[in-house]
Order: sequence, then structure tokens, then C-alpha cells
Amino acid sequence: MKRVLLIILLVFPFTLVAQTLTAYRNQVSNGYNFWVCTPKNYDSLQSDVPVILFLHGASLCGNNLDRVRRYGPLDALKMGRQIEALIIAPQNPGGAWNPQRVNNVVNWVFDHYAGDTNRFYVYGMSLGGYGTIDYSAAYSNRIAAAMALCGGGNPKSYCGLNELPLWIVHGTADRAVPLSQSEKVINAMSRCGDSPRLRFTKLPGVDHGGLARAFYITETYDWLFSHRLDDPDRPVNKEYDITTDRLHKAYKDINRHANHLIVRNGKKESSQSESLATNDDNTSSGDTQYHTIRKGDTLGKIAKNYHTSVSSLCRLNNISATSILRVGKRLRVQ
Repeated sequence: MKRVLLIILLVFPFTLVAQTLTAYRNQVSNGYNFWVCTPKNYDSLQSDVPVILFLHGASLCGNNLDRVRRYGPLDALKMGRQIEALIIAPQNPGGAWNPQRVNNVVNWVFDHYAGDTNRFYVYGMSLGGYGTIDYSAAYSNRIAAAMALCGGGNPKSYCGLNELPLWIVHGTADRAVPLSQSEKVINAMSRCGDSPRLRFTKLPGVDHGGLARAFYITETYDWLFSHRLDDPDRPVNKEYDITTDRLHKAYKDINRHANHLIVRNGKKESSQSESLATNDDNTSSGDTQYHTIRKGDTLGKIAKNYHTSVSSLCRLNNISATSILRVGKRLRVQ
């Protein structure tokens, strides 16, 4: 009983202020495996929480959901960027994003989580930029705004893209996906008629990987959140800007100690409430660094991961080599 109480006390302080990341596998028929991240102080009865759909690039494809956390909004959260939204992050096992499969995941999330259907946004880069265009063209009637980074598009019809605020951003130094792929989308949109809700930004000197920094700057989220699906005439906001210089300074204003990210591996719906949350943010402050103990951790394993020794860990934490490691407790490693 004492051990259970200790775990609760260790976890509880984080659950009130942390953002919670839950993995779902084999949950949606004709869908994808996906993450759902709820914002701080999320209330399951709320209906005014904005919802963001993130579509990753080809380098994150596969069957290991942890890959989706390597860059993008989930990584930005771990670094300390504040994103006050419910985030959906599916993983594509390979090939082009399928709009219907993506939408099946989105429908499931809206069925099981509280979110504002008038504040639903989608963004992605590279393969995810293509996915953003394809998904937005197919489901423009449900998306408040979309941002496609260094991508292109292959929808059956581009005409739906004229119906929503869309910001296409591409670097002029992109060698992986040339600028002409975004221009192809814009030309196809023009053949459908006027495109008053389109923004197109060409960033001088920015290469393919450089645009990933857009997920870490506030302007991206300020622009998305400035739109609503029920806005009269759905105008596009042109007040915010993304520049080459801003991307270069993307990490300068992130408070790396602001966020705690709790990770839950829910294999099925019920496991969301049953699984034990652990703080996945191995935090550091100056020269001090901490590791949050997980199931299966040993002093030897932790020491190896942080390139230190068991004796050093014992000295830093005033413990012995035979001390019991309690799940959820923070261990100083540096």
C-alpha cells in the first residue's frame, strides 16, 4: 500500500500541469496507429479546445510510433514549446498518406476526446506536406486552416483547396522536394478559379530540413488558431509571417524547463485510464540532469545510457547499489 501511495504522489503533481501523450495501436479500422496529446489542464468535458492534425515526412514512416516524436509538435512540446491544443499525430507505415484513412483516425479522436470542431487544423511537411494538401482538398469543409511545408499534392481535385485558408511554405534551396512541386499545386488551384484564401511563401536559402523549424515557432500556431471554420467568408489571416531569420532563431525563445510530457502507451481505448503514466521528459537544469525511472530500469542500464557509472549515480542520489528503483521517481544522473 505504501508503494502505491508513493507512486501516486510521484505522478500526481505532474498530471495537473503536464501534457499527456497517449499511443493508440490497431485502434481504428482502415486507419493508422497514432498519438493523441492533450494540453495542460485538459478537461474531457471541454468543447473549445483547438485540435491539430500533424502529418509527418517520409523519414518518420514505419511501425514504431516513437519515430513520430523525433521532430514536429510532439518534439516541440518536449523541448518546452507551449502548444495549447489537442494534437493528433498518426504514423504512416510507408507510401503516400491516404486521406480517408487519416480521416478515420480524426473521426475516432473526435468521438473519444473533447475538441472544437470549428477549430480543427492540419499541417505537415515533405511527405506530410503532400498529405496536408491531399487531405485538405478532400475534407476542406471540416478544416479551419491548413499549412503545407515543402510538399506538393496529388489529390483527385485541387478545387477544394480554394475553400479554406491555406498557407504553402517552401524553401528556395530545397533539393529533396523542389519548389516547383508547391507551384504545381498553386497553378492547379488557379485553374479552379480565384484563390483568395491562399498564402504562398518562398523562403530564400532555406533547404528541405530547415522548414522543420516551423513546428517550433509561435507564429505557426498563432496563424492556425486565428482561423475558425465558422468565420464569415473564411478569410485568410495575413498578419503573421514566417521568415528565414525567424526559422534560424526558432529555438531561442523556448523555455526548455516549462513542460512536462507524460507518455501513456494505450493499446486499446480502456488502457488510456488504466495505464500508469510516467514523466518522459528527462529534464536538465544547467549542469544538473534527471532521469525518470521507468519499468525495467536498473542502475547499470541508466548509467550506461547516460555514460556515467553506478557509483556516481549512488553518490548523486544518496542511495546504494542495491536500492529499489521506484517507477516514476526522478534520479539525478549528472
